[in-house]
Amino acid sequence: MVTPGFGNLARVDLRTLWPHEALDFTPWLAQNLTLLGEALGMDLELTMQESPVGPFSLDLLCRDLGRDRPVIIENQVEQTDHDHLGKLITYAAGHDASVAIWIASAFREEHRQALDWLNQRSDVATEFFGVVVEALQIDDSRPACHFRLVAFPNDWRKTKLAQPENAPSSRYLAYQTFYQTVIDDLRETHHFTKARKAQPQSWYSFTSGITGIAYALAFGKGRLRAEVYIDRPVAAWNRWLFDSLEATGAGIEAEFGSSLTWERLDAKRACRIYTSRSATIDSPAADLDDAQVWAIQSLLRLKRVFDQRCRELISTHAEALVPTPGHSPLP
Repeated sequence: MVTPGFGNLARVDLRTLWPHEALDFTPWLAQNLTLLGEALGMDLELTMQESPVGPFSLDLLCRDLGRDRPVIIENQVEQTDHDHLGKLITYAAGHDASVAIWIASAFREEHRQALDWLNQRSDVATEFFGVVVEALQIDDSRPACHFRLVAFPNDWRKTKLAQPENAPSSRYLAYQTFYQTVIDDLRETHHFTKARKAQPQSWYSFTSGITGIAYALAFGKGRLRAEVYIDRPVAAWNRWLFDSLEATGAGIEAEFGSSLTWERLDAKRACRIYTSRSATIDSPAADLDDAQVWAIQSLLRLKRVFDQRCRELISTHAEALVPTPGHSPLP
């Protein structure tokens, strides 16, 4: 029997990769949120880097697209300390965040316990995560970044603590069941998302990897929509991208394989482009099975058709990136 030859796994000093926390690690993390999202089971989208809270600055303000909730991230390229624990709580309060994530190279036991305590004492909608960031290398290979959870909410306990009057109805639990199948297939078969947990709601959004552009599914008015949702903080930017795409709508629809509905939504900030089919969550099980297959295939087609077009428009028309006050234009 031949014994396989194994390499030596070693940790790389993070300071050799990111010498300066604010200038090196935070910008890198802002561009690589999918790696963090994979560890957390979330689709994270960057909202703002160095977001002000009074005289202080939060490292990263994000959104969990699947639940449309604000997420704050405070990071250290060193061991945790009391100062950053205080900042985490301050920034969470300042942004009314549903999720607070503390990233560090190592966690003191008392800080891990503090996050556990916060999870035990907070309501169902509030979650605290402690994440160790490490760089691993096998022999002389390139280093790989690895995020490891050391503190996280206990979903079972949070559910037990929920007030009966706030428990989701059977209808919303049916939505959760429907989307769980869709999410699992998109993640495991198609690598479309990092999301792991569906929610009791009639819609679900997925990151495109492009700030302000999401792919989504939504039930409404007897139909199920699969859509491209354009929503940056500046309505003019959203209108510009929508109009630029619609100008080549015939070619887009030909590549997509069917007609699309184009909604500029001038009375709102966002715009959307979608395809739909007849379906309600009360449809027979066999019809819902068909709707799940349709939803998965529609999202994959939308991503195939729109991803590259959006990236090219954004990269070649930098003058259209109208900044929001306090925001830097995001790629």
